[in-house]
Amino acid sequence: MADLTKDQIEKILSSVNDAYTEQDIISSNTVDSISVDDGCVKVNVVLGYPANSYHAKLESDIINALKSSGVSNSKVIIDTKIASYSTQKGVEAIPEVKNIIAIASGKGGVGKSTTAVNLALALQSLGAKVALLDADIYGPSQPRMLGVSKLKPETTGEGKLLPILGHGMQCMSIGFLVDEGSPMIWRGPMVTQALEQMLRDTLWRCIDYMIIDLPPGTGDTQLTLSQKIPVSGSIIVTTPQDIALIDANKGLKMFEKVNIPILGIIENMSLHICSKCQHEEAIFGSGGGESMAKDTKVNFLGALPLEIDIRTDVDEGTPTVVKSPESRVAEIYKEIAMKVSAKLTQQEKAVSAFPSITIE
Repeated sequence: MADLTKDQIEKILSSVNDAYTEQDIISSNTVDSISVDDGCVKVNVVLGYPANSYHAKLESDIINALKSSGVSNSKVIIDTKIASYSTQKGVEAIPEVKNIIAIASGKGGVGKSTTAVNLALALQSLGAKVALLDADIYGPSQPRMLGVSKLKPETTGEGKLLPILGHGMQCMSIGFLVDEGSPMIWRGPMVTQALEQMLRDTLWRCIDYMIIDLPPGTGDTQLTLSQKIPVSGSIIVTTPQDIALIDANKGLKMFEKVNIPILGIIENMSLHICSKCQHEEAIFGSGGGESMAKDTKVNFLGALPLEIDIRTDVDEGTPTVVKSPESRVAEIYKEIAMKVSAKLTQQEKAVSAFPSITIE
C-alpha cells in the first residue's frame, strides 16, 4: 500500500468516535499528533478526562479503523491531560484545584453522600487526582464513609489545615474537627463561614477534581457555593420516587438560576435485586430520574441499584469502588465518572488571571 498522507489518515480517524464525549477524535482535537515512520503510522491521543479503563477499547477502535483502510502497521499512544474549566465570573479560584463538581439532592435520604464518595473514588481509580469536601455541616458523613472518622487534621506553621487521606484521596470535613456525636447548633452565617474556611484554609495539593458533597435542599450552603466557590459543574442525585423527583427538580432549577452548569442526573436506588432469589423489584418506582432528565434536557448519567452491599460498604469505611472494584456496581460508578468528566470537557476552559508575558 502506498504511504498515506496526514490528511488521509485524519479522514480515516474521523470515523472513530469517543464513546464518552460522543464526538469523533479528529473534530474534537483528541488526536494530538500523527506521524509515519518506516511504514508505521503512529497516533498520539490526548484525552481530557480520566479513562484508564477505556484506553484499550479506544486503542483497538483506532487500530481497526486504520486496518480497514489498509494500514497493517500502527501504534497508538493514549495520554490524559485534565484542564481547568470555566466557573462563575468574579469568583476567586482555589489554589491547586482545577475543577469543582457539586453533588446535590433536593431532599435527604436519596443516597447523595454515598454517591459522592463512590464517584470521587471512581475518578481516582480512573487516573485522576481527587479531593472530597464534605459540605454537610449539620450531618457530616464522609469521615465515617472513608473509614477515617477517628483522625484529626494537622496544621501547618501558616495555620493551614492538612487534608486527611482516605483511601489515598484528600478529604476535609467538619466531622474531623468536632466530636462525632456533637450536634452542630449553628446559624446560617456560621455554616457558610465554616464551609469557606474548610475550602480555602485547607492545603490541597494538585487536584484535578474536587467533589463537594452538599447538604440536601436549596439553603444557605448552596447559595454560598454559587456566590463564593468556583464550581465547574453540578450533579443531581435522586431516587425514582415521585416525591424525591419534585425536590430534585427544585435543586436543578436552583443551579440553573445561579448559572452553574448541570452535568447530569443520577438515579439512585433504581431497582432492588433480592440477594437470595435474584427477584427484581422497583421499590421506589423506576425510570423517574431518566424521565426527569429527558423533560429538562439534562444528561442522564446512569442508574444505581438498591443493594445492601452499597450501604454496608460505606458503613464499614470501605466504599464499594474500593472494596469491590470489579463488581457491577463499581463499574457503574466508574462509567458515570467518565461520563461526568467527559461532559466537563465540552465547556469552555478557564482563562488564566494573568496574561502570558514574553521577554525578548
